[in-house]
Amino acid sequence: MSWITDDWRLKLLALGLAVLMLGAVAFSQNPPTIRTLTVPLNYRLPTNPGIIITDGPSKVNVTITGLAAVIGPVTADNITAFADATHAVPGQAVELKVTASATDPAVNVQTPPQIAVNIDQLRTVAIPVEVNAQAAPGWNIDVTRTVASCPPSTGQCKIHFSGPASWENGIRAIANYTPKVNFTSQDSQNWPITLVNSKGPINLGHPTYPLLGLDVSTVAIHIEASQGSTFNTVVLVASAPAQPPPSQYQVTGISINPVTVVISGDPSVLGKIQRIVLPAIDLSRARSTVTVTVTIPYPDNVSGNVATASVTYTIRPIASPSPSP
Repeated sequence: MSWITDDWRLKLLALGLAVLMLGAVAFSQNPPTIRTLTVPLNYRLPTNPGIIITDGPSKVNVTITGLAAVIGPVTADNITAFADATHAVPGQAVELKVTASATDPAVNVQTPPQIAVNIDQLRTVAIPVEVNAQAAPGWNIDVTRTVASCPPSTGQCKIHFSGPASWENGIRAIANYTPKVNFTSQDSQNWPITLVNSKGPINLGHPTYPLLGLDVSTVAIHIEASQGSTFNTVVLVASAPAQPPPSQYQVTGISINPVTVVISGDPSVLGKIQRIVLPAIDLSRARSTVTVTVTIPYPDNVSGNVATASVTYTIRPIASPSPSP
């Protein structure tokens, strides 16, 4: 046994050096590696969410580390990332924590930075579908008997839209019938619905979390028209408030959607109509901007292409006078 014990320190040192050299060779062929992958970002939402994320990113950068042999084959499909909105509330630039994990436990995943998103209230509204059609010269559309329906029902269709509450101010659903109307009666199927609000058309493809919801995408259109009737375009005018805002507030602006309507009826009656004044609104409790939907009061024996209008009153506090010097 002396061959083992003789010069044992040198032999132990040689063994250690051999192990280190073996490790160095191994690491040179399989070194520690860092990679950054762009992966899909999922959102954890509350059960039956009352919120909707309107502009959250759909992807996030995730940094992974590990030995080259482990990291090399990893793709975005092997990484899962979540933004936690389970306790979030509506607001601007709301910060959400992001977590990420890998399917292979040998892959080390660094925690991504937080993200900032805009969050709105999630609300579902029922909207009657309007028909937008143009009559050929010499023809007039009977708007009282022209209707968009949701088969098998033949009455006016009401669609249900689920989305951000701020998008639903002055929201309308319109079915655009594009051919010029030159017939007395016609039914036509599968016309797409366009949603618009006070800011213009709503993009139903806009990514939100949860997704925008629309229960009906197309409608059937029934149109009634006649020859020889007269039609005219007139403006809508807002009345002065039935009651003004509280004494510390004032109305600084009024807007109406739509601004004009197409009316039809007896030519002798239409010639006397230049505008339609909308009903007065009670603003006695209004301390901020309000939008009200009102029924358009068409005169007797006159019909219009739109049944309701949205009136927005911009209300601001009255500035206090500067103190005298």
